[in-house]
Amino acid sequence: MAKNPNNKPKQSKRDAPMNGAMKFFLAGLVAELYLLIVRRFYVQGSAEQQIAWYDVYLKLLMIVGAAVLAAGVVLSILWRADRKKRIIGWCLCGVGAFLALSAAMIWFLNAPAVTLLTTVVPVVMLLGIVWNLYDRECAWALIILGVTLIILWICRKEMSSIFLGTYVKAAAVIYIVLLAAIALLVKSGKLRSLLPASADPLPVYLACGLSAVATLSALVNVAIAYYAIWALAIVVFALAVYYTVKQL
Repeated sequence: MAKNPNNKPKQSKRDAPMNGAMKFFLAGLVAELYLLIVRRFYVQGSAEQQIAWYDVYLKLLMIVGAAVLAAGVVLSILWRADRKKRIIGWCLCGVGAFLALSAAMIWFLNAPAVTLLTTVVPVVMLLGIVWNLYDRECAWALIILGVTLIILWICRKEMSSIFLGTYVKAAAVIYIVLLAAIALLVKSGKLRSLLPASADPLPVYLACGLSAVATLSALVNVAIAYYAIWALAIVVFALAVYYTVKQL
C-alpha cells in the first residue's frame, strides 16, 4: 500500500511544540548548571578563587559573550533567507547575550545576582515550555504572572536597599506602565501575530490587572510583596492546572 505523502508533514507539525519545549528544557538545564558552577567557585569558593573569578573569569565571560552575540547578529542577517540557518544565528545571539549579561550582573552585584539568575532561569525555562505546549492566551497569562513573581521577589529583597532601592522602585513603575501597554495593545488587536484572533483575551487582561495591583501594592508597602507572591503563585498553579485539563 502506498504511503500517504501528507503523513510526514502532519506528524512534524504535531511534534513541533514538543520539540520546542524540549529545546527550552535542555537550554535551561545547561544555563542552570553554568550558574551552579559559578556559585560553587565564585560565591562559595576560597578567597583566591573569588579574586580570580572577579578579576579574570567574569570579565573574560563578558568579552566572549559579547563576541558570540555579535557573531549571532551577523549570521542572522546573512542567513535571513534560510530559516534553519537563521535559527542557528538566533541561538548564538541568545547564548552570547546570556553569557555577557549574566557575567556583568554577577560582576556588579556579586552573590545576589547569582541567586536571582538561578531563580530566573528555571522560570524562563518553564515559561518557554508553556509557550510551546499551551494555548497562546494561557501562555501569555502565565508569562506575565511569572515575570511579576520575579519582580515581586526583587522588590521584597532589594526595595529597602540603600543602593538599589530607587532603581527597583523605578523598574516596578516601568513594569506597571508596560502591563497597561500590553493590555491596550491586546484590546486594539495589534498583537495578533502573537495572540490570534480566535484566542480569548480575558486571561491576558486578568494577568495584567492582577500583576499591576500586586506590583503597586509592593510599592506602597514592601511587606505586601511576600503575600502577593503567594497569592499570584496560587493563581499560576490554578491557571496551569485548568489549561492542562482543558487541553487533555
